[in-house]
Amino acid sequence: MPLVTIKGIEGVFTDQQKAEVIQKVTDTIVSVEGENMRALTWVIFEEVKNGDWGIAGKPMTAQEILKLQADQ
Repeated sequence: MPLVTIKGIEGVFTDQQKAEVIQKVTDTIVSVEGENMRALTWVIFEEVKNGDWGIAGKPMTAQEILKLQADQ
């Protein structure tokens, strides 16, 4: 039984985006392991409190990530 844990900063992903990530990760596992694994594949999307995620030695906020996304 595959168990995949994904962590993201709270407030960055919408509910729809999280659902899409969960679906696509499940589809990827199934593409490797076979369709019978779909019902046994668990995907957990954990949200880390805004400001409790650090990158390059400094806390990163949802606002900073959303700005980076918008600048792409």
